[in-house]
Amino acid sequence: MDRRIMFFLIVVGFSLVLEAYTYFGLRSLLSSQRQKSVFNWVFITQLLFLIWCMYQIFKGTITASPLRDASSNFYIGLVFSSFVAKLIFSIGILLQDSGRLLFGSYNYIASLISGENTTSFIPDRRNFITNVALVSAGIPFIGMLYGITVGKYRYTVEKIRLVFGNLPSAFNGLKVVQISDIHSGSFDDKDAVLKGIHMINALQPDLILFTGDLVNGQKDEIDPYIEVFAKLQARYGKYAVLGNHDYYGLQTVPKEQHEAYTKDFHSKYEDMGFTLLKNENAAVEVNGQKIYLLGVENWGAGRFFQKYGDLDKATAGIEDDPFTILMSHDPTHWTEKVLDYKRPIPLTLSGHTHGMQFGVNFAGIKWSPVQYRYKHWSGLYQEKGQYLYVNRGFGFLGWPGRVGMWPEITLFELHNTENNVDKLL
Repeated sequence: MDRRIMFFLIVVGFSLVLEAYTYFGLRSLLSSQRQKSVFNWVFITQLLFLIWCMYQIFKGTITASPLRDASSNFYIGLVFSSFVAKLIFSIGILLQDSGRLLFGSYNYIASLISGENTTSFIPDRRNFITNVALVSAGIPFIGMLYGITVGKYRYTVEKIRLVFGNLPSAFNGLKVVQISDIHSGSFDDKDAVLKGIHMINALQPDLILFTGDLVNGQKDEIDPYIEVFAKLQARYGKYAVLGNHDYYGLQTVPKEQHEAYTKDFHSKYEDMGFTLLKNENAAVEVNGQKIYLLGVENWGAGRFFQKYGDLDKATAGIEDDPFTILMSHDPTHWTEKVLDYKRPIPLTLSGHTHGMQFGVNFAGIKWSPVQYRYKHWSGLYQEKGQYLYVNRGFGFLGWPGRVGMWPEITLFELHNTENNVDKLL
């Protein structure tokens, strides 16, 4: 049996079990027969609609198209959001039922010991607990619906002001915009993406630095958006590095085609006006003074990630100890290789984590499940006199939405100590 068909059947089977548990849990809240009859029809209707959505998703994977559209993203988002909400609700009901079973077992054993018969060993469900489970599921469901319709294109500008002792005076006040994780294969609205481009240009950046994952897995995913990203403007240029997803397309073509595939893919950066740095550096000169941009290929901790990044190659030919900005897609590279490198790198820019596209980033509270996987997952970090910034990403991957962790455009304003400007986090 085709693996995709088997996966589809497993997902459908598990979802049906979840639907059944959700059905009986919700139905227990109703009292009259009329309410239960109406509920039956409503529940069956939504179930059939979700099955139809799953079929549309499955049909889309069969076509193997690298591009998404609004309808397919909506189907994926709705099915997953519904699944998460029902899973949360079912867990709440399961915890209650486990307690009921425990009390029932205790009552049964007690009746055997005492010799007294009882007609009901297991207590009834408590509506209060079921309602709590319902609210606990409903809040994230509503948030996820917002995430798949509005949140995924709710671009947010984060402004970071930093002070460095070795920043040349000619670069005082330098405005650097970072974007990351475009994942163009997931986009479904060119006008919405263009809105983000206009927001970047309105910042009037001196440099635009893109820290990897242009596509999900196929080089041609960016084709419909090349002209969109070509509109980005920066006074001293636009630079980019590769992310882990930018290598995945090589796995889909024979080895003898790797060179041609790579050449064609990298040419797309040129078409957008970006200079792609592959373990290389580029000097930016202003009034006779220079800073260097370092760009490494992807390097990620763990056996599942490419380790092509080479700092020695990226710093080759650089004399003395100039001010440098490193672009490295995966933030684990900073911990494993950059912090203790033979020459200090004042500022490293990364992405990769997306902030898991779900979390809280409000009123000084920052949380996401991804923090249990990555030590450095969003925002600014400082160790050993060096900075790392992890961008939440411009696009989205997998689940086509964002909640709390909105797509990010980061504006850095760099100053030297001569101007005595405080750091603003």
